[in-house]
Amino acid sequence: MDLEAVRSSLEASGGDTDALPPRFFDEFVLHGLRIDLVEPGRVLCSMPVPPRLTSGGSFLHGGVTATLVDLIGSAVFYSIGLPTCGVSLEITVSYMDAAFIKEEIEIEAKLLHAGKAVGVSSVEFRKKGTGKIIAQARHTKYLAVSSKL
Repeated sequence: MDLEAVRSSLEASGGDTDALPPRFFDEFVLHGLRIDLVEPGRVLCSMPVPPRLTSGGSFLHGGVTATLVDLIGSAVFYSIGLPTCGVSLEITVSYMDAAFIKEEIEIEAKLLHAGKAVGVSSVEFRKKGTGKIIAQARHTKYLAVSSKL
């Protein structure tokens, strides 16, 4: 096993990443996302799969799917008027199909529970044309507002 090859495959390829703007990662993933509907406890979005968010097989990368679960699954807590979307405790994703470059997808987040300290949302990814499920996820958040002490 070539341990140096493993190391070089995971290390940064160079460039000044500190020069990137704040929240670059979120903007990189969310660019092109359209908000189709926001109502209390539900957020519906759509987007064509851009090449920058795909894996080597030209389909939506699983890590991007998990990131979208985090971002859109968090937004649903704001939709009910909470002052915070909290911090993630757990994200589970079941991948069922692939979405390829330029394919239009739909992402729907629904609030399942919002208690005093813990909230849960579900996020479903579908092919917009057929409604076929690409992935289903559950996102658990710690919602307690931090102390001002």
